[in-house]
Amino acid sequence: MVAHLIDTALTTRLNFVVGMVRARFDFDRQNARGVRRERRDSPRETLERLRQVAPRTSTAPAPLDTRLVEEVLHGEDIRRPLGLTRAYPVESVARALRLQARTSASFGGAKERLAGIRLTATDTDLSIGDGAEVHGTALSLLLAVTGRPVALDQLDGPGVATLTPAA
Repeated sequence: MVAHLIDTALTTRLNFVVGMVRARFDFDRQNARGVRRERRDSPRETLERLRQVAPRTSTAPAPLDTRLVEEVLHGEDIRRPLGLTRAYPVESVARALRLQARTSASFGGAKERLAGIRLTATDTDLSIGDGAEVHGTALSLLLAVTGRPVALDQLDGPGVATLTPAA
């Protein structure tokens, strides 16, 4: 996961296109190659490399806010199983949530998943969509709309069932 964040930080529009061509337009293959390329010999070295590239502002052919989505979601994917917490700037999480809500699933977003749902963040002035209400912190909403069930118990409203993954 950390190597993926490094690869994301280093990805420019040009090397994304070149990588996709080399991977025969298989996004998963391109992603796996990037992870292998950026993984270091030890977790400590990989983490140090992440610290080095974190300030970069390059991005694949996608909005720069995709970097926020990557950093917050994968940061939580890493932290939560370890029992670690992180307070993110709420506006950054809100930007990531807005991006996911307007981005098609074919590009890694949640637009279709949110049809008929109204998300309301309880920690910032943010409401997205129309339909069955779902209330929670921006972070809990972001995790839920991206298919991560870890924060579903922190959400309220009749639309929560729609965000619950099928068993």
